[in-house]
Amino acid sequence: MSFGDILYIIAMFIFVFITFGIIKNYYKSKFDDEGRRIDMIDDEDKEGKKD
Repeated sequence: MSFGDILYIIAMFIFVFITFGIIKNYYKSKFDDEGRRIDMIDDEDKEGKKD
């Protein structure tokens, strides 16, 4: 295996991990701890129930 092949494989692993990290952070910012979409929650639910 030549040096270029090894460098190519390393670059692909780095690309996969960076892409996975970007996707994971995107979904963490869109969903709360209970798995609900943050932008779909009503304002009353964000502040807590006032009953």
